[in-house]
Amino acid sequence: MTAAASRLPSCYLPHGGGPCFFMDWDPPDTWTRMGDFLRGLAGELPARPTALLVVSAHWLEPAFTVGSAAEPALIYDYGGFPPHTYHLTWPAPGAPALAGRVAALLQAAGLAAREDPQRGLDHGIFVPLKLAFPEAEIPVVPLSLRRDLDPAAHLAAGRALAPLRDEGVLILGSGMSFHNMRGYGDPRFGPVSDAFDAWLTGAVEDPDPAARDAALAAWAAAPGGLQSHPRGQEEHLLPLMVAAGAAAQGRRIFSDRVMETTISAFRFD
Repeated sequence: MTAAASRLPSCYLPHGGGPCFFMDWDPPDTWTRMGDFLRGLAGELPARPTALLVVSAHWLEPAFTVGSAAEPALIYDYGGFPPHTYHLTWPAPGAPALAGRVAALLQAAGLAAREDPQRGLDHGIFVPLKLAFPEAEIPVVPLSLRRDLDPAAHLAAGRALAPLRDEGVLILGSGMSFHNMRGYGDPRFGPVSDAFDAWLTGAVEDPDPAARDAALAAWAAAPGGLQSHPRGQEEHLLPLMVAAGAAAQGRRIFSDRVMETTISAFRFD
């Protein structure tokens, strides 16, 4: 197998709302298609990953921070859900050595980075990956966003981490392509989410990586951009920047209408 054939992609995944895939909903198919997409993710990869590096929208730090716990605990960072959702399990091991390499790659690219040996796996990680990799056998390393949410810095972080794709590491960004909490369930936001999703798909699929990165860095000026990700909520878009920076060509691999809004996932090869 050639290096190109075994190179893993990077992906930007929707992680849903809280522990949504493990609850009953009305209507009952609210999260069905997204859950099915996540369950099928591993089968679309060119090889089984040796490790998962996951950038979650739910972890922000002043500098990029890598979780280096050998046995990361789950962080039930959601509220108001049924009691059983606070007893979900997904005992994936950590990978301290990989965490150190991630920090070193970021630092070599001129990006401040540190390790956190206590950090566990928040719901932006364990909820979608409990579906995608239910056996919980592949080591997982969480990576924070940078609190300033600078798109260019997160694209640069992805470029710095790109060599890991040739080492069996699957780089995942976990967020939501539409994340306006007041917009979910409001039909007035359907056209807004459609406009932003169309723009985002076009930007991701631009065959010129430089033009793509320039467009993504200016996402706030896109049609529906700030209505889809109001200031203070754009952290759910920023994991896409890391996934995009780690690879060249992107494409949309999933899209669905959820609570009146369009939600998509993207893959970068």
